[in-house]
Amino acid sequence: MVYYRPHGNEIAVFETAARRRLPVLLKGPTGCGKTRFVRYMAERLGRPLITIACQEDLAAADLTGRFLLEGGSTVWRDGPLTRAVREGAICYLDEVVEARSDVMTVLHPLTDDRRTLPLDRLGVELTAPDAFLVVISYNPGYQSVSKELKESTRQRFVSLAFDYPPAEVEAEIVVAESGCASEIAIQLVKIGRGSRNLRSHGLGEGASTRLLIYAGQLVVAGLPLFDACEATLVGSLTDDAEMTKALRELLKSVLGPPPGR
Repeated sequence: MVYYRPHGNEIAVFETAARRRLPVLLKGPTGCGKTRFVRYMAERLGRPLITIACQEDLAAADLTGRFLLEGGSTVWRDGPLTRAVREGAICYLDEVVEARSDVMTVLHPLTDDRRTLPLDRLGVELTAPDAFLVVISYNPGYQSVSKELKESTRQRFVSLAFDYPPAEVEAEIVVAESGCASEIAIQLVKIGRGSRNLRSHGLGEGASTRLLIYAGQLVVAGLPLFDACEATLVGSLTDDAEMTKALRELLKSVLGPPPGR
């Protein structure tokens, strides 16, 4: 089963919402565990999961389906949202505000008491089975104002706010996911939390729990700790020379100077 370490009441809220067929909104910073949580809950509930990574070119037709020419014939091919409705799956739209506005429009009848999906090109309307569930996520601190989720949309969902877990819990997650020693995980978490404090000084995003796990995996694979941190907790966070210098100083403050340099 997918590993997930809860640090609140998120499991109980999600399970209750799923029983009541209520759509769920996850909001929180990059790499804090939103997608892993959805995978975990799909396994826990025994439901298939269809994940859609949203981006600016994603349109409603990409979700519902379209007619295609195959072997000289025109055939209909379901999109992932239509497949999820037919199969009674959890449909997870990651970073939904990155998609075009018509994506939210097609979700509206699925996120109220109608629970229907009109397929205008087929002239049919699908009714979602009880097991079907819409889950969306976004990072409210990352997008521009023009890409914030509308109030009217947010009020269609049960919301769960995610954040990076407390230091001791985050270290536990890093150990479980990377296999590194606990003392290494504690150091990685200190660096990660320090990088997040640099957001107020111009860093776009602090280190995610995912990046800390990557660093731990590199260490387990034999890379020196400082080099692993340089490759993940510095190089993956910024290209700015001044911010790179600040992150390297953070590494030295936690790990000491790199050996032989």
